[in-house]
Amino acid sequence: MAHIHYKFSSKLSYDTVVFDGPNISLTDLKKQIMGREKLRAGDCDLQIINAQTKEEDGGHIPKGSSVIVRRIPLIGAKSSSNSKTNHKYVCF
Repeated sequence: MAHIHYKFSSKLSYDTVVFDGPNISLTDLKKQIMGREKLRAGDCDLQIINAQTKEEDGGHIPKGSSVIVRRIPLIGAKSSSNSKTNHKYVCF
């Protein structure tokens, strides 16, 4: 079993995603992280950054990698704490 270590930029410690194969697609990694963290795909997207190079990862991530995750709110998504639609733009 292969693994990737991930942590949200606001956390100090890493968690682990386990998968089969030499690498995992970015889409599958996001799905696994969202499932483990109980995030809904309709509320946000995840930005995945290589922890060593600080560059945004794309495509496939090789086993044994460490990544930093940032939650990016979707524009126009309904807030879980508010029934109104959020139409504010998010700038980073």
